[in-house]
Amino acid sequence: MEEHLSRLTVWVNHLLGPIALGILHALHVQPVDSHYPIPEYLVMSVVVLIVGTVLALLVRSRLSVERPGGLQQAAEMLLTNPLGFGIRDLLEENVGHEGHKFIAFTGSISIFVLLSNLLGVIPAFSSPTGGSLPIVPLACALLTFLYFNWQGLRYHGPLGYLKTFAGPVWWLSWLIAPVEMISAMARILSLTVRLWANIFASDLIYVIFLGLLIGPAQWGWSKSPVLGVILGIFPALIPLLFVGLHIFVSIIQAYVFTVLPSIYLGQAVAEEH
Repeated sequence: MEEHLSRLTVWVNHLLGPIALGILHALHVQPVDSHYPIPEYLVMSVVVLIVGTVLALLVRSRLSVERPGGLQQAAEMLLTNPLGFGIRDLLEENVGHEGHKFIAFTGSISIFVLLSNLLGVIPAFSSPTGGSLPIVPLACALLTFLYFNWQGLRYHGPLGYLKTFAGPVWWLSWLIAPVEMISAMARILSLTVRLWANIFASDLIYVIFLGLLIGPAQWGWSKSPVLGVILGIFPALIPLLFVGLHIFVSIIQAYVFTVLPSIYLGQAVAEEH
């Protein structure tokens, strides 16, 4: 599928493309497009990292117990809130009292996914989690998979962690273990497809409806300026509804990408399955 390139991606490729192309050739890697070797999702992911880093530094520089600012309050709501769906809340619910140990990784992935999803709302940018290829969602899913398995190995030891896949009945372990391992591997696909499909669909619906509404407006303008203005109201207002829908989907998917890693971590470090 051909991917639309933003002006920022085109500019980055003009600036750094020859260097990236030289590195890829040295590694014997052939880029999909030799004219634009730096893909859209990579540029947008770097934008998300920069934005997230700047926001984190701003929050850190303005931390105050007596007079917390709006940005600090928003950050605290992401961590814990009265509704119980903050990052720390979900970890404590699924992992237990040791859930705070996993806030750094889980919070980083969750906030990255949230900012990536929301980036598509801004004109001239796109969501790296909803591009034509699910590279970024797959990377997030792989990191999550490696992390919770690593924590399981650290907590139980290699042999003890393998025993958690065998089930409570030892004489059925030969049957249960392969199923549990396949189920664990399937989490990579589940996390990837769930995130990518929802963000991609949200962006696609927005583009389709906008195209359907612009056509009648152009036809009306060719007949009469008054008719064109009347029909042009819909392309001007309807997209606002889809922007709201995209923001809602973005938040929900970031929440899901916080809940599931928390559940997987809880299962990995649990004493009994």
